[in-house]
Amino acid sequence: MNKSYFLDTSYIIALEIANEDAHEQVLQNWLTLALSKPFLVTTTYVFDETVTFFNSRNLHGKAVEIGKRLRESPDIELIEIDRDLFDRGWQYFQKYQDKSYSLTDCLSFIVMENRRIFTALSLDNHFLQAGFQKLP
Repeated sequence: MNKSYFLDTSYIIALEIANEDAHEQVLQNWLTLALSKPFLVTTTYVFDETVTFFNSRNLHGKAVEIGKRLRESPDIELIEIDRDLFDRGWQYFQKYQDKSYSLTDCLSFIVMENRRIFTALSLDNHFLQAGFQKLP
């Protein structure tokens, strides 16, 4: 089985917007990584953050395009946040009051722990703070 990575909002945004500061770095990382045909895991909360980001910048068509890719790609598993995951993410969020983790971050960490995914495709240093690796 191909290596699994967690796909975060920040990576998607940097990959999709050419004038983002990290676009070239993320694009080069993705082009290299794509050769190994990775399996990507993300959540419905990351999905929401991503499509909301693009839609809020009057890029509705782009939001729909990215949303369709996230939902329809056979190489991406979109995990629905059910009551159990939500409760565990909420507990994590409450526990780390000294961090500036978002609830979406906390849910991502729980999913990564559950799936034994050690690396996130992300520009967010919170993944490092939580004990994971990140690319690029």
